[in-house]
Amino acid sequence: MKNYWKLLALTIVAISFAACVDNVPVEEELPQDAVSFDYRINGDYALDYYVGSVITFNNTSPTQGTPKWEFGDGTTAEGDKVEHFYTVAGTYKVKLTIGDYSKSQVIMISDIKPLLSINPIDGGLCEVNRTKVSFSLEVPNPQNLPLEYEWIFPNNTKNASGNPMATCTDRLPGELLFGNVGSQTVRLRVKMDGRELEEGVINVQVGYYKPVPTLYYAVYGGHIMAYKLIEDAPEGMQVSPFDMGLASGQHPFNLLFNDTSLYILDCGKQFYYVNDEDGVLGDGKITVMSNDGAKVELMLTNAGQAAFDDPFYGYIEGDWLYFANRNTGIMRIGLSERNAVFSHADYPYYVQHATLGYYNNGWGYGSIGGCFGKVEGVWYWTKFYNGTGIFRFKDSDILSSAIAQGDDTNVPKDGIAIAGMFPKSFAYDKNSGKFYFSIFDNGYGGFYSCTLDELNAISKKAELASYKKLTAGGLGFEPNTSGNPASIEGTKDSEVVGICQMALDEATGCVYFGYRNTQNDQTCAPSGVYRYNPATDKVEPVIEGPLVYGLVVNNTPSKLF
Repeated sequence: MKNYWKLLALTIVAISFAACVDNVPVEEELPQDAVSFDYRINGDYALDYYVGSVITFNNTSPTQGTPKWEFGDGTTAEGDKVEHFYTVAGTYKVKLTIGDYSKSQVIMISDIKPLLSINPIDGGLCEVNRTKVSFSLEVPNPQNLPLEYEWIFPNNTKNASGNPMATCTDRLPGELLFGNVGSQTVRLRVKMDGRELEEGVINVQVGYYKPVPTLYYAVYGGHIMAYKLIEDAPEGMQVSPFDMGLASGQHPFNLLFNDTSLYILDCGKQFYYVNDEDGVLGDGKITVMSNDGAKVELMLTNAGQAAFDDPFYGYIEGDWLYFANRNTGIMRIGLSERNAVFSHADYPYYVQHATLGYYNNGWGYGSIGGCFGKVEGVWYWTKFYNGTGIFRFKDSDILSSAIAQGDDTNVPKDGIAIAGMFPKSFAYDKNSGKFYFSIFDNGYGGFYSCTLDELNAISKKAELASYKKLTAGGLGFEPNTSGNPASIEGTKDSEVVGICQMALDEATGCVYFGYRNTQNDQTCAPSGVYRYNPATDKVEPVIEGPLVYGLVVNNTPSKLF
């Protein structure tokens, strides 16, 4: 019996072993290409395929015969191992033919460009007229051809000895001092054996030598920019903006600043009326950028949802960012939230038209909103269509449930300021008690300043005149309602961009805003960034040219950001 079980066990093992052998995959030799080749760079820059780099092409084909090469630039060669270089950057198809067989491979050739970098700076900060800066340079030169250099420096650049330096023809210019604040662009033109290469460019971020506030602003079709608010710049020193390297977005009507972060409210492509029946045309978002531009995060997106729920305007208080949609209400989101997707279930209305006694009692369902925020503990909410003015209320005025129609007993006691007029943005200086606001109203458009008591006393448009602020040359700030950029933004008369945000410099009491001029209008100031200066009682140009949406002041002084 014992022998039987031993025999059975051996039989099972043998069967198992046989099964394993039968299932071992047989290695199949794949057919080799009739024609094949490889290639490599000779000498330096082995990982880069530059114009002038000598490339060795090696025939690895099993097919016998004379290898004939076509390099894609009109040249040919024969042989098992050949060398070739390209004189023009581009994409080339290299073809090897042996008898009736051929093989092609694509090769990309890059042009040579000077590679510039800034050497490490002690302390990490370049201060105007104080910090010496030097550069490193590499010019790939596979053929060791003769090189010529022309450095071009921004205005007010000096060498280490303090002498003005506009250009330099040395390979390296040595240490430099920059005499202007902002992004300073250094350019390098190089000729290689008489051929001019692509220009090398590097930006040096030059800060002030003492801490001052920073203005951030969003440029139409451009980037988020930063500008140092310097009041005591020495004569001859220029202050230029810093390019933060982040695209402004489509319609960033509001920028907010808190702690060390910039919050960008972009309502997306569609900011005026659109028939979004399916509620899927939304593409607005709130983005958070660190004050130095080194970190960018998504806070909230409305992509694929209702267009009118895109974030248009905002206000920060405590740990909350309050944001308003186009025309219905205000929601809020915690400042620490990131990568959130908007829904009314997750972000219900904090207040909406139908939860205030103003509903059908001063404004309607479609009353379009502008800037909002608190002044002396009271909410101020600008409305510039279908019930207009600055609607004021306290948290205690917000009704617990929506109403179909307001009644006099529910109307907030703080009331409507400049009722029937078309305010879009405002700022308040609690130190001086001055209230600043913009008006979009045919014939009355512009920038205004008054006290809260004076604001309350304005009952008709004609009374606005004494509060209107102009430039020293008497130019005003009527909103752009025709031509560019209004036409290219799809703006309608009731929904122009105008002055969409104001920002207060708490140290000086100056109020900044972006303005866009109606095309060829000589009665108004040119487009750009402006400030109202209470010391002169005039509006002064700050940066002429850019078309600006939202802007905000980081009132914490710093040398750079």
